This record gives sequence, structure tokens and C-alpha cells, in this order.
Amino acid sequence: MASPAVSFAKDNQQRFLGELKDLLRIPSVSTAPEHKDDVRRAADFVANDLRRIGMENVEVIPTKGHPLIYADWLHAPGQPTVLCYAHYDVQPAEPLNEWISPPFEPTERNQNIYARGAVDDKGQLWMEIKAIEALMKGHSGKLPLNVKFIIEGEEEVGGESIAAYVRKEKKKLSADFALVCDTELFAPNLPTLCVGLRGLVYTEIEAQGAKTDLHSGMYGGAAPNPLFALVEIISKLKDAKGRILVPGFYTKVKAPSKDELKAWKRLPFNEEHYRKTEVGSKVLTGEPGYSVLYRTWARPTLEVHGMPGGFVAAGAKTVIPARASAKVSMRLVPNQDPDDILKRYTNYVKKLTPKGIDINIKVYSKGPASVISTDNRYVQAATEAMHDVFKKDTVFIRSGGSIPIVTDFQDVLKLPSVMMGFGLPDDNLHAPNEKFHIPNFYRGIESIIRFFEKLGK
Repeated sequence: MASPAVSFAKDNQQRFLGELKDLLRIPSVSTAPEHKDDVRRAADFVANDLRRIGMENVEVIPTKGHPLIYADWLHAPGQPTVLCYAHYDVQPAEPLNEWISPPFEPTERNQNIYARGAVDDKGQLWMEIKAIEALMKGHSGKLPLNVKFIIEGEEEVGGESIAAYVRKEKKKLSADFALVCDTELFAPNLPTLCVGLRGLVYTEIEAQGAKTDLHSGMYGGAAPNPLFALVEIISKLKDAKGRILVPGFYTKVKAPSKDELKAWKRLPFNEEHYRKTEVGSKVLTGEPGYSVLYRTWARPTLEVHGMPGGFVAAGAKTVIPARASAKVSMRLVPNQDPDDILKRYTNYVKKLTPKGIDINIKVYSKGPASVISTDNRYVQAATEAMHDVFKKDTVFIRSGGSIPIVTDFQDVLKLPSVMMGFGLPDDNLHAPNEKFHIPNFYRGIESIIRFFEKLGK
């Protein structure tokens, strides 16, 4: 017997999709100063709908950056409290010429909605709000549990404001668990809960040689070259097999449990398909002796993202650069402490620095990994709810990425997060032609409704 809330959601699918399209038309690109007003408009759009559906104490909270949105409904005594998280900001849409339909004109093709932010994260934000609307309507103005929302507009630019707010407003945001809808299904039609994320330390190594750029004919052979120094340093951070050489880097690494490894083996994963269609390279690299999923979900990494410095325009210019830098990050796994890793890495880089070069290490972000235990009642209720909707057993996966807010919820608010996402691996997050599979939008709404109903029984 479908609950009245589920029936309401099914009857209102077209309206929900229409509202999502209106939100997708707002170019809330958080990294672009020229879109500051659009970001604010998106915040107001979301806040107005929260008010309309019956949420209380709705605020658009100004920050140094883009506004946060808070709302709550706390009239279910004795029932658990959920803190719902999502973000309304989006990535830039460039390169525009690669979009089949314009990024801010949502377009339906073969059961997908194409627009920047469709799956990351406006579509998933809208699932949360529409689930609450349906619950209110289906339960005559009451919710089966207590609900708080915290929604941000800076997820794509580092999320500084929400990190500060969470630390300042611990009491206001206190809850029993968090619902985070910003992840994906492992495969189409396969209900998935993400239970682990890697941590991150993102640095920039700045190298300085001479006091000014020099002519390589006059000074080559006498002046230190910071680009060469960086090449020398970076070449010694990893060996040819992909093992990280920072002393003590692996000492605290916690391996996944035998059960988890067994479960990963059962997932529908084809390494060759992954190499060809997702990576598009001749071979896959990484530490020997570990599967691809193990390497990307539960092993730490070190990557170089870019090396600005010297002369990079077309043509030739014989210059020994005075300065150069390299952006280097490390993904961390459970039990690795970001401060400890940063210290070991810094000491090692300084030790590798050739003479005549001064090194400074800038840190852009750092946070630990998080793995959520699957034997809590929130994960179990979510598992059952998704089974009801998809008629299949829910799989537990980890993600190689990092969602800093999940770590903040865990460390600052002491909340386990249920990461329930409905994206697909080919949804083109952060790329041209981003999409959200419309049936997954509807299934997401229904899964959240059933999840909250189970908890509020």
C-alpha cells in the first residue's frame, strides 16, 4: 500500500520537474564574481520554496562569500532529527561550444534533463525539498521526524562559510544524523549508499631561484632553475610503481575489512570498460596488487595537477624562470592524520630541495577520510527504503573523492551521514552536457519519503 506521501509525489512529478527547471535556469556559478547576484537569486528561490511547503524559521544567512540557507520543522517529539544537506551553487559551464543545448536552458532528451547543476547538486537538492513537501501533504501538515536544513552556495569553491557556521552553531545544527544527497548510484538501477570518502591535503610547492628571470644563454650553467628543481623533487615523491616515498606515509593506513572487500568483488565492475570509456587511456596505472576499486576508494594517492612557471606562450623564449610552482595533492584513507601527513610531506620536500632554491609550501585544504559504520539504524532504514523503490538489494560503496562537509558533520557535530545519491557515473558532473536521469530524480524523492517514514514509525 503506497503511503499518501508517495502518491502525492507521483501525482506531482511534472510540477516538481518544472520547478527544478526554473532553478536550473539561474546561473549560480559560485566561483565567478559576475554571477554573485545569480547565486543570491538561487538562494532566495530555494528559501522561498522551503517557506511555501511549510518549513519554519527559514533564513538566508549572509556570509563573507555566498549565503547559507537554514530551515527547520521540529514538532515530532520523541522522533529522530535529520540535518538535510545539499548545495545550490554550480561549476562554471565552460567550454560552452561543447554543450549540445545551452547549459542554463534545461532541455529534456531521452529521459534526461541536461543543464549545468542538473545532478550536482540542484536536482538532488530539489529531491530533498520535494520529499519534505510530499511528506507534509501526505501526513496532513506534519512530518514523521524532526527536520533541519543547511544548504550552501560555496560547495564548488571550497565551502569555507559552511565550515565556519557548523563550528559556530553546533547547538542549532544538532541532530541524530545527516542526509547528504550529492553522490551517485554505482550502476544504473542499482540502489547505492556511499559509506566512505577519502580525505584530502591540497598543496602548492612554490620554488624561487634567482631574483628575476634570466637569459638562459648568459646564465645557463650558473643560475639555479626552479622548474628543474620541482621536476627533481616531484620525481622522488613516488616510485615507478606508484608507491608514495614520503617517509612514514603508509604507517597509519587502515585497510578495508574482509567483508567490504568481498562486497566490492561482487559489484558490476568491468575494468576494461572503465579503462576505455571512463579513463580513456592505453593502460591503467597504480600500485600493483590492488584492484581498481581498492586503489581508488581505499588507498592513498599523490597527484600533480599543474606546474605554472617560466615561459608558456607559443614560440620560443630562452628564459630561466625566477619562480615556478607545482600543485600537488594527496588523497588520504582512514586513520591517516592530515596534519601528520602534511608535516611528513613538507619535511621530505625540503630535504629533496636542490641547492640555490627556496621552497614555500602553501596549503589550500586539508581534511581526513571518513567511513561510516553500516550497522546504525539510519543506514539500515535508508537501505530498506531504497530496496522498496528499486526492488533490489542496496550496495555499499566508497568514493575516491572528498566531501569536506561530511567530515565536519562527523568531527564537529558528531553526526553519521547517510550519503544517498541518485546520479549516474556518466552524468558529466563538472563537464559539458551535465545531465540527471529523470526517473532517478523521481526515485530519489520516493526513497527519501520512505526512508523518513520508516524512521518515524
